[in-house]
Amino acid sequence: MRGTPAAARVCILAAVAAAVCGALPVVRPGSAVPWGDLGLLAALCLLCESVGRRFGPGSVQAGAGSFLPLLPVAAFLLPPPAAALVAAVAALAGRVDRPPFAARRTWRAAQLALACCAASWTHTFLGGPASIAAPDLPYALLPACAAALAFSLVLTALDCVILAAAEGQPVRRSWRTLLPRALGPHLVHALAGLMPAVLWRSSYGPGSALFVLLPMYISCWVFAQYHREDAAHRATIRALVQAVDIKDTYTRGHSERVGRASVLIARELGLDRDRLEALRFAGVLHDVGKLGVPTRVLRKDGPLTPDERRVMELHPEYGHEIVRGIGFLDEARDAILHHHERLDGTGYPYGLSGGRIPESARIVAVADAFDAMTSTRSYRRARPVPAALAELRRCAGSQFDPRMVRALDRAVGRYGWSGADPAVTADEAGAAAVPTAREGADRQSPSPARYE
Repeated sequence: MRGTPAAARVCILAAVAAAVCGALPVVRPGSAVPWGDLGLLAALCLLCESVGRRFGPGSVQAGAGSFLPLLPVAAFLLPPPAAALVAAVAALAGRVDRPPFAARRTWRAAQLALACCAASWTHTFLGGPASIAAPDLPYALLPACAAALAFSLVLTALDCVILAAAEGQPVRRSWRTLLPRALGPHLVHALAGLMPAVLWRSSYGPGSALFVLLPMYISCWVFAQYHREDAAHRATIRALVQAVDIKDTYTRGHSERVGRASVLIARELGLDRDRLEALRFAGVLHDVGKLGVPTRVLRKDGPLTPDERRVMELHPEYGHEIVRGIGFLDEARDAILHHHERLDGTGYPYGLSGGRIPESARIVAVADAFDAMTSTRSYRRARPVPAALAELRRCAGSQFDPRMVRALDRAVGRYGWSGADPAVTADEAGAAAVPTAREGADRQSPSPARYE
């Protein structure tokens, strides 16, 4: 446990001591422990963990075993001490991805043993074993749901304690964040584990329960692979955005806000969920091509020379080349390439006009300009939200798609805009709208500015 804070070590040792006390009755002489069921459930847990180690994590929730429905099955079928032992075995054999490995594995084993023990006690107290043996399925739902609630409460409470001890996070804030996330999944896992438990106690025996558990495990494994792929996608996006933010300090945080504004517009337009995600990626990555622009040009405070302007206007093409091989971005690639096109055909890089500009690019163009105007940068003050919306309306039809501008106007009126600079008030609209050197450099004609 080297490197673990002293308070966290105390918490781990206390949890281990409590878990050992909870599981000790299984070794007492005369204890009515169904060793056959215990051994089979423990073996199933070990099998799931070994598969998880071979093919990758099998759980979408860190620290909860490779196949969560097995823990409710143990809580429903076994006495509390035996259920705690199965949970501990599963956790000790489980995968740990971050150091300190020994401390994390020990904590997870103790935590799950206590949570599973509490769930089993709750289930037993409410007559759950009798309802499973009968079986009385409608009545069996109440003890199962109560056991899931007990499991969630104990698991969340222990998470809050260790986060407070190891990282200094306030217990109340952790509780409000973690408990809502835990209740739903644990309730689903408990209901999923109820059917195998009923079959296990039926005349068909444990073999029938295995036929139910196998497709459930495959479904969970497939979903976990999707979750891992989605996490890898998001990590790729974060890495690219961080690289842009490091290089172009003027626009740090701008990409994430453009992604949020793009989603607001897309929702108002009624686009489907898959396109919402694609447009969020497009907004977040719209300036990734700035990685190919020399830093001296990106960070220049004064007006850009014509040569520097031509270099800057290459960034949509650079961005398209950077993300060309990232298959999951789909239509986001078009938005990255064309978000500086204008409806009147005077934009770049290809001078597209009207409907020839992809819809995704027209959405990102409005979101990009809106956030640029409402963000304070080193070369100018931010505009208030009403002033920025008024400027977008003025530019609609020439620079921006009027439909996208109206959608953003409605969305901001409905939800507000948290990305705006709170220091700017409506009284400052006149002063904030005065272009400074760099904003003036973005204006190529008396027509509306090319905000970046």
